[in-house]
Amino acid sequence: MSNIQLSKRLLCVASSVKNGGVVADIGCDHGFTSIYMIQNAIAGRAIAMDINKGPLEGADKHIMEAGLSEYIETRLSDGAHKLEIGEADTILISGMGGALIKKILSERIEVVKSTKELVLSPQSEIFLVRHFLHDNGFKIESEQMVFDQGKYYVVIRAVPGCERYDDETEYFYGKKLIENKDETFRQFLEKEKNRVNSILGGIAPKELSEDTKKRQSELEKELGDICNIIDRFEEK
Repeated sequence: MSNIQLSKRLLCVASSVKNGGVVADIGCDHGFTSIYMIQNAIAGRAIAMDINKGPLEGADKHIMEAGLSEYIETRLSDGAHKLEIGEADTILISGMGGALIKKILSERIEVVKSTKELVLSPQSEIFLVRHFLHDNGFKIESEQMVFDQGKYYVVIRAVPGCERYDDETEYFYGKKLIENKDETFRQFLEKEKNRVNSILGGIAPKELSEDTKKRQSELEKELGDICNIIDRFEEK
């Protein structure tokens, strides 16, 4: 098999691994990210794990075709349950919702805390993952946002350490993305601004129910937060 070509999203995920040791690729699907990391010397060894037998059999086939069976081991595992303490330097999880990523990490917290870095790409409820990291002895070293196949994705790299954000807005949108004035992030914010404005414009101005008034207030706060962050892009 020739060198694997990853999507823009998975390329960002793989390149966020910095430790260079053993990577536990949880939810590995067909193993392409693990193969890419070995082929490009991003990891020394990989443990490709998935809850479903079918994709894992596909991963075994692709790993064998790539001639990397010596470097990549596959395991049928619900989350990180088949991973032992100290076995992996890096835990990598992508393509899942934030609540599920939090659940996977929480269920094997002793294993998670024995790693040197976490590379996580939640597809929703990203604030849950950021809170989890800070609540469990990790600091967020970097965040990147990529636009791939019509969607925006965030990739978080966290390492052991103590850290807290000042307000919930930084947990919701990502302090690192705000500080770095990431251009893809700005495009995302402009899209969100237009979305919220559109919803607010569709709310009838009179005889609003209490629920609608509450929703309107929440949307106005969301819009204010977005506009404040966009304004920070203009600051020097």
